[in-house]
Amino acid sequence: MSSASVQSLTPFGVARSTVQGKPLTQDELNKIDKFMKASLYLCLGMLYLQKNPLLKEPLKKEHLKSRLLGHWGSDSGQIFTYIHFNRLIKKYGLNGLFVSGPGHGAPAVLSQSYLEGVYSEVYPNITEDEEGMRLFFKQFSFPGGIGSHATPETPGSLHEGGELGYSISHAFGTVFDNPNLITVTMVGDGESETGPLATSWHSTKFLNPITDGAVLPILHLNGYKINNPTVLSRISHEELEALFIGYGWKPYFVEGSDPETMHQAMAATLEQAVLEIKQYQKQARDSGKAFRPRWPMVVLRSPKGWTAPRDVSGHHLEGYWRAHQIPLADVASNTEHLALLESWMRSYKPDELFVDGKLIPELKALVPEGNARMSANPVANGGLVRKALRLPDFTKYALQVSPGVTNAPSMSNMAKWLRDVVAANMTNFRLFGPDETESNKLGAVYEAGKKVWMADYLPEDEDAGNLANEGRVMEILSEHTVEGWLEGYVLSGRHGLLNSYEPFIHIIDSMVNQHCKWIEKCLEVEWRAKVSSLNILLTATVWRQDHNGFTHQDPGFLDVVANKSPEVVRIYLPPDGNTLLSVMNHCLDSKNYVNVIVADKQDHLQYLNMDEAIAHCTKGLGIWDWASTFPDEEPDLVMASCGDVPTMESLAATALLRQYLPDLKIRFVNVVDLFKLISNVDHPHGLTDKEFRAIFTDDKPIIFNFHSYPWLVHRLTYKRPGHNNIHVRGYKEKGNIDTPLELAIRNETDRFSLAIDAIDRLPNLKNKGSNTREKLLNEQIYARTKAFENGIDPEKYRNWRWEFGPKTSAAEGVLDQVQSKLGLGGGDQPPAAVVGTSE
Repeated sequence: MSSASVQSLTPFGVARSTVQGKPLTQDELNKIDKFMKASLYLCLGMLYLQKNPLLKEPLKKEHLKSRLLGHWGSDSGQIFTYIHFNRLIKKYGLNGLFVSGPGHGAPAVLSQSYLEGVYSEVYPNITEDEEGMRLFFKQFSFPGGIGSHATPETPGSLHEGGELGYSISHAFGTVFDNPNLITVTMVGDGESETGPLATSWHSTKFLNPITDGAVLPILHLNGYKINNPTVLSRISHEELEALFIGYGWKPYFVEGSDPETMHQAMAATLEQAVLEIKQYQKQARDSGKAFRPRWPMVVLRSPKGWTAPRDVSGHHLEGYWRAHQIPLADVASNTEHLALLESWMRSYKPDELFVDGKLIPELKALVPEGNARMSANPVANGGLVRKALRLPDFTKYALQVSPGVTNAPSMSNMAKWLRDVVAANMTNFRLFGPDETESNKLGAVYEAGKKVWMADYLPEDEDAGNLANEGRVMEILSEHTVEGWLEGYVLSGRHGLLNSYEPFIHIIDSMVNQHCKWIEKCLEVEWRAKVSSLNILLTATVWRQDHNGFTHQDPGFLDVVANKSPEVVRIYLPPDGNTLLSVMNHCLDSKNYVNVIVADKQDHLQYLNMDEAIAHCTKGLGIWDWASTFPDEEPDLVMASCGDVPTMESLAATALLRQYLPDLKIRFVNVVDLFKLISNVDHPHGLTDKEFRAIFTDDKPIIFNFHSYPWLVHRLTYKRPGHNNIHVRGYKEKGNIDTPLELAIRNETDRFSLAIDAIDRLPNLKNKGSNTREKLLNEQIYARTKAFENGIDPEKYRNWRWEFGPKTSAAEGVLDQVQSKLGLGGGDQPPAAVVGTSE
């Protein structure tokens, strides 16, 4: 490799920058450099010290923390950027937010909050004096203190940076519908290697310069991850520049380690970027014509652990992977390294920067005032700026229902309500999804707001493309990106909904996991205002993915969510259209939850009128008298269901039992709020054991047909009275290209398997039960055979309807039996059209 190539990749030396100029006076430069030294001193204090915060006495082992935890490597670059953007906030009156992609470098942002005075405002015990500084140092990465990332306890943070990859998508979420905000986003070069981050660079294709703010990314090439070089730090300037030009950005380079020239270069570069952003926004807003410029970004190449000793004991430190975490890890046992640490910390001259622990006034003057301080920006505490949604009266969208007979489009009906939610909240509600809004039967929302699209257009887009520069639907085929946008949008005080195919929501398992942890921790931070809930609508569900096959069949996201804190997560499985409306209204109005709603997109049987639906959803579960037999008597059997398709199959099984065994006393139970099953000791939505017993009994067999994997219900009910009587049927990882009924048969969630299971749990039926069991088995075989012959379920199963009214006496049971033998009853319903499915 040539010396010129090596020189272009090195982070050391005098500044090399795209933008030339020296905008700083010598006095400004000196003050900025001193402010940076004060910040770096605080960072080292957080990593090492629990006593002697200002080094008023020689550093000793007893001044150190017993465990040294945290990260140093990215701190200097983050501080460098933060300080220079502060100058522009003051000069141009900017509304700025700072997102720390390498959030494990939390000392960088914590130091800024402390120096800005915000930390002492929200934590009055952490005062701006020597004792306050000591407490500030000690609490970092310390039991009973705060974590080593930009956690919810960090003022100004809405992105923790623990799991990498989401800084850019979160940042864009904050600026959508926030036209005056510039979110400065540090992107670690390790983070830049993740798939989510790589895709999120495309977010500019969805950013409208009229209605939205701007994201200013700073790609921080410090060269190394934990123990490896980073990819983008080891490719040529030409290749790196081409990469970002290809993404649609305008990259500016700032590279080097010499403080004086680096300060001038960064000051000139950030100012150029801000002026370009302002120019583009003015041009679009004055003309009223939105366009997609090449938004500016900065590539900052500086040494990892910048300002640390270059070499220690014959090994590289500054500018190398050893600077990633604790730069001198053995100071408690190595007196030479302890002395080096002291010398290093004193090189920042804390006695000249602080007076009794407080930053000197001339440096304090560099800090913006009030909410202009980035760590005080209310956008990062989104509940402070959140405005309640204007929700239309969902009851006016009710479906007219004949229980178990009406077949109607639950999802597309709810979409009409959602359309009006969008129309009533055109600046603080967006619908997000990975290219599936139309497929998921939510296309009605386009009547209120189209899909945002700032890339190029073709003439054919006029033919129902539903694209617009200014829209309310956000679609890109990256679950990570839309989830990141939604999280940033919600955390900054707005509202939204993500709709997705159920099988592929697993792509964002860990993102939702991280958001759950963030919200849970926020509940413990008293100054954090509540934000809107993260709402996830799962459709194209497992039981109607028969046409797409095995790869599209996975309802296991519910297991992931169920593992999270009961204070944060909620799971709803509305069985029909009116319950879906009620659940959606509740979820969009809620705060500080992750709500998961599971509802299929195809037409389905309807069961409850609106008043019944509201009552059912309010209770979370209940007995359906109309589907039960002898409801006022002790049941022989409980048939239970959770989910729209499982409910239909359970009802069909109940009808079969009623047809063949009319004297059987059956109680039908439906569950819409999954966490009703868990004990109230473990979840605030859980039933007491007394309430559970009143619904399910504790001594009767319960045949529970569940939407997802059956083991989840057993987990939730394991300590319930009569748990041994609960027999759960659900998806058992059996699938192929099937018909709907054949897929259910594969997994034993079909009407025949459920009815047979009930008979097997009722030994008192004896031979009578055996005869019925044989009939049901024959009918199941017939159903599968016809599916394999014709590629479609027989019409009598496809268009099955509930045929019975409520049965209250034994005489009615005899009448049912007679009608069944004569072929009478409600089986002559007109056939419905076969419901088509699409990807």
